[in-house]
Amino acid sequence: VRPTRIQKSLAQDVHLRLDDFLRGTRLDVRVQDPANPDGAETYSLEIPPKTAPGDRFRIAREGYFHGGLVTVRVKARPDPRFKVRGSDLRCDLRISSDRAAKGGSENVRGLNSSLRVTMPPGIGRGEEVRIPGEGLPKTRGGRGDLLVRVDYRPEVRITRSSGTR
Repeated sequence: VRPTRIQKSLAQDVHLRLDDFLRGTRLDVRVQDPANPDGAETYSLEIPPKTAPGDRFRIAREGYFHGGLVTVRVKARPDPRFKVRGSDLRCDLRISSDRAAKGGSENVRGLNSSLRVTMPPGIGRGEEVRIPGEGLPKTRGGRGDLLVRVDYRPEVRITRSSGTR
């Protein structure tokens, strides 16, 4: 009978609110391993400001599993306003068909402020306007972009044809 190998290292994903990536946060990491005769392990993890989605943090385990690691990967928690793709954020902006035809600017709520979006005249439904540097932090510095998808209902007018009754 071969002895079973004890797994000292663990990996876990944690989902953060979008603003936690910008301003940082503190987490308690609790490891409940039935193989640990000392019981549950709790570690404090400091997520620094400007952390990028996908970044990993390693915590050295103590006690019975000394020498092992807990690897925590941070991911974005689903958000009602934004969709996350890497460090870029996507949102929708509903405008009038008149605004789409003439172009102009609208306010959109960014991650931590209100932003002015300029739309060219004749912008199509589903087209995106990119606002550089208003997304989540990137691993190598800087920030991703905010992509604003334009939506509107085209105006349809139906009139009676002059030749039919």
